[in-house]
Amino acid sequence: MVARYGYVPFMLIGLNGAGIALAAAGAPKYWLLAILTVAIATAFVVERVIPYDPEWNHDRADGSRDRIHVAVNETLILASVAAIPLLAAIVPAPQLWPHSWPFVAQVLAAILVADFGITVVHLASHKIGVLWRFHAVHHSITRFYGLNGLMKHPLHQTMEMAAGVAPLILIGLPVDVASVLALAVAIQLLLQHSNADYRIGPAKYVLALNEGHRFHHLKWAGVGDVNFGLFTLVWDHLLRTYSYDPARRFDSTQLGMAAKPDYPTSYLRQMVYPFTRGGGCTLPSSPMSNDNPETPTAAEPDLELGHRRGYRPTREST
Repeated sequence: MVARYGYVPFMLIGLNGAGIALAAAGAPKYWLLAILTVAIATAFVVERVIPYDPEWNHDRADGSRDRIHVAVNETLILASVAAIPLLAAIVPAPQLWPHSWPFVAQVLAAILVADFGITVVHLASHKIGVLWRFHAVHHSITRFYGLNGLMKHPLHQTMEMAAGVAPLILIGLPVDVASVLALAVAIQLLLQHSNADYRIGPAKYVLALNEGHRFHHLKWAGVGDVNFGLFTLVWDHLLRTYSYDPARRFDSTQLGMAAKPDYPTSYLRQMVYPFTRGGGCTLPSSPMSNDNPETPTAAEPDLELGHRRGYRPTREST
């Protein structure tokens, strides 16, 4: 009971709150890394105490690969934070940042702006072939657990973070706020892809957590083009891309890409594959990919589609 209802508040409020307090007090940045370590350890334990699907806790020769993804992409995030002082030298209007606001308000504002930018790139990655090539790495998963959040091609990770953070840097994002934002992103990805069967009540309609994000990872063409938000589902509600069915249960047979069941599984091959002819796979929102027009897209049975409240099929990519 404690884990089921206390896990999300502990992560979202407790650990993020600790990060905000430490950053506001000017503590060394390595304390934020310590908090991230606690978050990863907590996620590992809770996924085994209250698993949504116990099978998803079993390594499928993907654990080492996923840890490499996490190490590489988290390093990129930290490097981008470290580069902010250099970027600040060319920012045209740093005085626009609301330095007078309480520190927690500055962090929340940064999260909202970043959420919009990342959501837009995420949605575009399901529409534009060249972006989907790199985003497909993330959709090749066959189990749903915390480390999946950073299982991304580094180029796509860079594009998403640039869209989320560049507007903030242009108005003078402070390094301390950026550091907490980086922590919040990592914690959010752990929660969003968690194999924990936690409860958050009505907040599930607003916060982009695992109960809604599982729908995004459904493997059928068009069906997974929903719930794009990183932190919130606000933009999905506004863009009519929100979907949720409380009766839906998920398992590994519904994850991955139906049109590309043989997607490479090793880290190095996943890094190279987007640059190959076959790496175009099939756009999830298109019945036929422009990158690989001979590859048909597998569709979810109509029975399943009929149960998807709020689902709106997207138009064919051009």
